[in-house]
Amino acid sequence: MKGLELAERFYFECGAPMLREKFPEIEKYIAAGLCGSGSECFGYDDELSADHDFEPGFCLFIPDEDIVDSRCAFALERAYSALPKEFMGYRRSSVSPVGGQRHGVIRTSDFLTAKTGDSEGNLTDSDWFFLPEQSLAEATNGRIFSDPSGYFTSVREKLSYLPENVRLKKLAGNLLVMGQSGQYNYPRCLLRKDTAAAHLCVTEFVGSTLRVIFLLNKKYIPYYKWTFRALKELPRLSDLSSSLEYLISSGNGEKEGIKKKALIEDICCSVANVLKADGITIYSGDEAEGHAYSVNDRITDSNLRNLHILYGV
Repeated sequence: MKGLELAERFYFECGAPMLREKFPEIEKYIAAGLCGSGSECFGYDDELSADHDFEPGFCLFIPDEDIVDSRCAFALERAYSALPKEFMGYRRSSVSPVGGQRHGVIRTSDFLTAKTGDSEGNLTDSDWFFLPEQSLAEATNGRIFSDPSGYFTSVREKLSYLPENVRLKKLAGNLLVMGQSGQYNYPRCLLRKDTAAAHLCVTEFVGSTLRVIFLLNKKYIPYYKWTFRALKELPRLSDLSSSLEYLISSGNGEKEGIKKKALIEDICCSVANVLKADGITIYSGDEAEGHAYSVNDRITDSNLRNLHILYGV
């Protein structure tokens, strides 16, 4: 069973009745769900990942002390800890009565500050650029089972994706890295028979290409170990997965180098086609560097547009 499904069933069968019975006066302020760190919050959990941090559990997001004071929060944490120790054949780990784990009672402002740096998720352009996308993904992933006030849901919607000018700046910078590492530097390293440098070029190319693909799909790129898993679920350019995997898992000998150069060009062509279809480039060729500057020119905020093109990388 997937962790999200287990958490939802545990909440509705055990958690919701507990809230209605013991905390009717604050139930309307509590958002219940499962989101944050952990493969189960993305739906990526499997039998192997169930060897740690896998249990029946959910989060109860509560407002600050002016609405739910510390005494009430402590009582709520104790009540959560007292829920059945086993559910559907899965055992729960012990929960500290003062919190601090992935499940249980969590101040909404604490969660948002930990993930975004702001207690209400209000971000500046600089915040959007410098926050790791995996952290933004953790703020908006998973599922909210109940949110009577709608506050937590509204903040998650506000954080659901990058502002368009920020997206374009990140896209431009990563396109430039794609072109420099894959289309320009990789063939030159092969000519020098510098296989170590060639592999670094390929690694840079694949990394920047993955970021470009997620940006074109308007999805946050997750923690690196889940990137290829998430790539295969994207609606556009997911078919490039096998080519990208080959690039980073094969050598750089003469025959492999010829194949890899062709794959790099094919990948850049596929990306260029999507850029053109989206109307965010007017460059007609397939060189990623040309599209980088064309995309940068689409940024409507002159301050962001005039920043170094690699600012968003």
